[in-house]
Amino acid sequence: MDEITAGLAKAVELILALDPAVVEITARSLAIAITSTTIAAGIAVPIGGLIHFHNFRGKRAVVNLIQTLYSLPTVTVGLVVFLLLSRSGPFGSLGLLFTPAGMVVGQTVLISPIMIGLTIAALSGVGPAVRDSALSLGASRFQAIQTIMGEAKAAMMAAVLLGFGRALSEVGVAMMIGGNIRGHTRVLTTAIALETSRGEIELSMALGIILVSISLLVNLLVNRVQGNWWT
Repeated sequence: MDEITAGLAKAVELILALDPAVVEITARSLAIAITSTTIAAGIAVPIGGLIHFHNFRGKRAVVNLIQTLYSLPTVTVGLVVFLLLSRSGPFGSLGLLFTPAGMVVGQTVLISPIMIGLTIAALSGVGPAVRDSALSLGASRFQAIQTIMGEAKAAMMAAVLLGFGRALSEVGVAMMIGGNIRGHTRVLTTAIALETSRGEIELSMALGIILVSISLLVNLLVNRVQGNWWT
């Protein structure tokens, strides 16, 4: 117990002292997760909107497939992206394997289905009365869609935040695509795994505290935009 307490005290000391290794790993983790989330949002929100606002054969099956991908293991995504980006893969010439850019690709693939599904759910939560009211007031179909998306804005923002949280906390894609290279592709999750295996408990705890703190902040923001603050 004393060792854990001492380790925790040292971890807090590393954070407060802005230890260069801690700052570097945290900054890289945030940069990769934010970039992945931004790209995924640009892809997922329009696709989610298209699926919701259009009726087509097999729509239910498509939605079920997207929801199934919510729980897709990160190592499976990592394996698929690894094969695509490897030297013998179709995109091997881009040289993205074991780079931050490759990690962005992997995280984007991982969180896009989640954000698509949550976007569809957010839009489905807006009652038909909103659309009918807009049309009855003379709005065009496009304007009615804009009105519905405006009503679902908070839930859609929550979907983006949840995607960010998923990207930040995953380890499979980061390890397999990034390679956990010091000073280049090492992020919070892979650094925690490595430093723990090496017995560097203080650094692992410091990084863990930061990761949990960011996750808590994301959760608070999700509740805030959904109007559930402190409830």
